[in-house]
Amino acid sequence: MHKHKPEILVTGAGGSLAQYVINELKRDYHIVLVDFRRRVQLEEGMSSYRVEYNKRGFEDIFRKHKIEAVIHLGRMGLYESTHRNRYNHNVLGTQRLLDLCHKYEVKKVVVLSTYFVYGASPYNPALLTEEAPLKASELTMDLVDSVELENLANIYLWKYPELNITILRPCNIAGPGVLNSLSLLLSSSMAPVLMGFSPMMQFIHVEDMAHGVVLAFKQNKPGVYNVAADDWVSYQEAVTQCGCRRMPIPSIPEGLPRLISKRMNWKGWPPYLVNYYKYPVIIDGSLFSKTFGFKPHRSLDDIFSYYREKKEMGIL
Repeated sequence: MHKHKPEILVTGAGGSLAQYVINELKRDYHIVLVDFRRRVQLEEGMSSYRVEYNKRGFEDIFRKHKIEAVIHLGRMGLYESTHRNRYNHNVLGTQRLLDLCHKYEVKKVVVLSTYFVYGASPYNPALLTEEAPLKASELTMDLVDSVELENLANIYLWKYPELNITILRPCNIAGPGVLNSLSLLLSSSMAPVLMGFSPMMQFIHVEDMAHGVVLAFKQNKPGVYNVAADDWVSYQEAVTQCGCRRMPIPSIPEGLPRLISKRMNWKGWPPYLVNYYKYPVIIDGSLFSKTFGFKPHRSLDDIFSYYREKKEMGIL
C-alpha cells in the first residue's frame, strides 16, 4: 500500500482516454492501472495489472491496495468481440467491480457510459436530456450490453449511495489514440454515407473528455450526466473535414445498408450502428456543464484537423 498519496484504480488504463485521465491525476494520486488487454507500462508511483474483472486475481488488487476511488473506463468495444463476450465483460464484469467497491468501502466511482444508450430513432427529440428513455436495446441486440451496464450502475447508485457513483454519457469521443468505431471510420480514407441522410452529430476531443472525467471525480456529485459540447455538425460534413472520400450507400430497401456493412466487415460502420448514421442523436450536456463548470477547450476543427493532417502526412 502506498504510504503518502490516495490510491485510485483506473480500468481500461491502456486506452487513450485513460492515459489522459492518468496524466491529470498522477501528481496527486497513486494510480493503480488495470487493463484486460495488456499490462500497461509503469511510471514511477504507479502499479499495473493485466486482469479480467471476473477473475479471482482482480479482488487481490483490492486486498493489496487501499482503493479510495475507481474510474471505470475499461469496456470491451462494440467491434472487439461477440455479443456474449461483451456482455460477460462489460455487464457481469462491471457488476463484480461494483460489488468489490462496496465490499472494500470505495468512496467514489466514476462510470463511463455512452450516448448510444438512447438509441437512434426518427422519433428522438431535438435534444436528449438525462431523463430520456434508453431505447438502444429495443432497436438492436448488439447494444444490450451498453444499456445493461448503465442500468446496473444506476441500481448501485441508488442501492449504495456511499459509493457516490457518477455515470457519464459522452457523445462521440475522437482524437489522438482513440479506437472507437467512429474514430476508426474518420481515420479511413473512405467513409460510407447513406444516400439521402446526413444526421447532425456531436464530437468531443479526448483531452476535453478526460478533463470532464477528472472534474466528475474530484467534485464528487453523484448522478447521471450527458457530456457534450454545444456545437454539432452533419455527418457528411464531418467526414469531408476529416479528409475522407464519401462512399454513397443506398438507403433502401431498409435492410440493404446493414447487409452491405456486414459483407464488407466495416468496423467503423458496423451494421448495428447504421441508424446512428441515419437519424440524429443529439444530447443536452448543459447539466454537466453547469454542475461541474465544464467547458471544452478543443473545437471541431481541432478534432477534424487531426485526422485530416494525419492523412496528408500518410500516417492514416
